[in-house]
Amino acid sequence: MMEYDQFFESYTQTLQKEGRYRIFANLERLVGQAPYARWHHAGGVDDVVVWCSNDYLGMSHHPQVISAFVEGAQKYGVGSGGTRNIAGTAHAHVLLEDAIADFHHKEKGLIFSSGYTANEAAVSTIAGNLPNCVMLSDAKNHASIIQGIRSSRASRIIFKHNDLEDLESKLIALPIDQAKLIVFTSVYSMEGDIAPVEGICNLAQKYGALTYIDEVHAVGMYGEDGAGITSQLNLRDRVDIIQGNFAKGFGVVGGYIAGSKALIDFVRSAAAGFIFTTSIPPATAIAARKSLEMIAVGHDLRAQFWDRVHYFKQQLAKTHLPFQQTNSHIVPIVIGHAKHCREISDILLHQHKIYVQPINYPTVPVGEERLRITVTPLHTHAQIDVLVEALSGLWSMCLAKQSQKAA
Repeated sequence: MMEYDQFFESYTQTLQKEGRYRIFANLERLVGQAPYARWHHAGGVDDVVVWCSNDYLGMSHHPQVISAFVEGAQKYGVGSGGTRNIAGTAHAHVLLEDAIADFHHKEKGLIFSSGYTANEAAVSTIAGNLPNCVMLSDAKNHASIIQGIRSSRASRIIFKHNDLEDLESKLIALPIDQAKLIVFTSVYSMEGDIAPVEGICNLAQKYGALTYIDEVHAVGMYGEDGAGITSQLNLRDRVDIIQGNFAKGFGVVGGYIAGSKALIDFVRSAAAGFIFTTSIPPATAIAARKSLEMIAVGHDLRAQFWDRVHYFKQQLAKTHLPFQQTNSHIVPIVIGHAKHCREISDILLHQHKIYVQPINYPTVPVGEERLRITVTPLHTHAQIDVLVEALSGLWSMCLAKQSQKAA
């Protein structure tokens, strides 16, 4: 008979040997103390500085967003009562979807329980129902998009990352009247690079394709109104479907898509990931809308955010750290080895009280393991200096060990 637990234990033991076993730090992110968090561990409790949060603008701790959430919970409770088609659509959902549509200059918006669910449900529903649809997906797209592609059972073509020539070579081989969906990302979370959005839109127009962009890591920080790369490049009207979430730049939770009235009504009516999932609580929707309203006029907040990002990159440039030059706010430091990446992360946490989670396979390919640093407006220049000094010292130590082994 199958020894089930033995199989499960063997699997996780293999991850541990390879240095890919995920260890979750027990943290309390207390209001008013960011970027510090309280770390609970076997030896006690310590305050650590967090450098890998996706709460990019610190909006999860903003007093006005918290007040909106509390007032919403006091008025409507802490749950939504079920799925929207059974329990009913809360008025707060309608208001948030209207705000999302206005934010992205689209006819309609549709909210989901998470960004992952929004991608998986929307991509699988659109491609899975369009007759004879072919999906063209960037090689570096997020796991939620990949799962949506799999669930759609539609034909799929992977084009080289951010490579317009490769994308066109694949489009030109398809019949002009065949349904096509190009799926890509504005800011790639692991690489930190930005898609050639205008070039992709030009190709989509030329070859009769729909465009679907994931703006999850861009909304809040890019564009005069914080509406992402499509806003910054003035291309919102040329992208058919804009996807985002409320858990990063907005600091809350939930996901969404925005597009034409016909497309949104279609996804609302056909997507299992929308129909059969409990909707986000009204209080959450109210908090997300408050955050969106503040971000739309948050010029000073974005200016402070980019000041910290640019300062961090300037300090890194003075070192020999293997960081990737990017045009975005995301800075990957590619260690290139799972165990070394884990070791550096552990030393940063235990000795320097700096929290940066290692990124390993399957999030990135084997050999491209990295530390993914994200700076917020709440970090100071002095804290950035401490981080850079600690990273430089540990990287030198790592190189010395590699040289000793080679000898």
